[in-house]
Order: sequence, then structure tokens, then C-alpha cells
Amino acid sequence: MGLGMLTGKLVTFEGPDGAGKTSALNAIVTDLQAQLGDRLVVTREPGGNQISEAIRQIILDRKNTMMDDRTEALLYAAARRQHIVETILPALKQDKLVLCDRYIDSSIAYQGAGRGIGEQAVYDMNQFATEGLTPDLTLYFDVDAEVGLQRIQTHRQDEINRLDVEALSFHHKVQAAYLKLLAQYPDRIKRLDASQPLEQVVTQALQVLTTTLPQYLATEGKSNA
Repeated sequence: MGLGMLTGKLVTFEGPDGAGKTSALNAIVTDLQAQLGDRLVVTREPGGNQISEAIRQIILDRKNTMMDDRTEALLYAAARRQHIVETILPALKQDKLVLCDRYIDSSIAYQGAGRGIGEQAVYDMNQFATEGLTPDLTLYFDVDAEVGLQRIQTHRQDEINRLDVEALSFHHKVQAAYLKLLAQYPDRIKRLDASQPLEQVVTQALQVLTTTLPQYLATEGKSNA
């Protein structure tokens, strides 16, 4: 299935564990839903449809301690492929704005760097899976690993998954890989200081979205408020 003509835009939300990107995404969706209605599609990785969500359960299940690192990377790529074909591409072909919680950058950071498979190897694998579909904009929520893990321990006791319980050194590698991607793709990836209160992070994220995607996010009403 080729990519074809895509008139919509894909915005991805990235960051280390505990950065608060999902909380920020939920707040942003609340703000944008009234403006965009069914032109707004919100999804996540791994997940976004029945097959990809089933793969997600396998990947993140804390009982699957014997999972090989390359198996993990391949499962993420497989879930991503199904997600693109079934969820993302149809929306982009209908001129919709797609907000996605994680995408390829997560695989590069977590499996490529964190697991030590190699960032280029994971990138190449995902080029096959995605046919080169690249986000139009990536919001990177940056927070130190220590802060992020403390947030997880404090606020997400019932949702801690297999990746959350990795050693601190793993999470340091993940953050370093994200910063490397930020330096490599400055036009696509925009850094947000996620150590700030959530309200401030959301405000900054909305400013970036409005500036970058004016065709979707009108500013007239906000300027007169």
C-alpha cells in the first residue's frame, strides 16, 4: 500500500518516561476538539487499532521478561505498520490533523539506544515498516530521567510497564538519544521543557502547534479573548 496523496498533517508527541507528554496531549486535545471536530484524530503507539493494541499488550506485559531485544523492536515496527495502514494514512488522505503519542523516534531512542541494538538499524527497520512516512512536526517533552522515573513512581503505580522498570542507565541512554535526534532534525523536532508545571508545558505546546499549523488552528478568537 503506497502512501499516495497526503493532505493532512502528522504531529507526534515524544519524550522519556514520566515527561508528561500524554497528560499534555490530553489537555491539548480538549483545547483543539471544539475547533477541529472530526478533522482531529488522536492516537497512540503502539496501538491505535485492534491489531496494534494487541501487539502493545504483548510488548508492555511485565511478565514477558524473556523477550529478546530485537523481537521487541520488530513488534514495535509491526504494530506501527498496521497503525499507519489502518489509522494514520486514511486520516492524512482526508486532510485531517493526526496527533500521535509516540512514533519512530521512540523506537530509535528506546530500542536503538536503550537496548543497544543500534539507532541506524532501528531507523532502517522502520523505514521498511513506514514506507518513509515522517511526521510533519514532533513535540519533544524533555525531562531528566531521575525526574521522570520519580513521577512514575508517584503517579502511575497501577500503569507501570516493562520499560518503566528498566535501570536508570537505560533511561539515560534514551534521553541522550532523543537529544541527538533533536540536534539532527531541528526543523521537525521542537523541544519543550517538561520539568515545568503541566499548564505551562501545554501553553507552549499549543503555541508551537498554532505557529506551525495555522491552516488547522485559528488564532483570531484567542487574540480577542
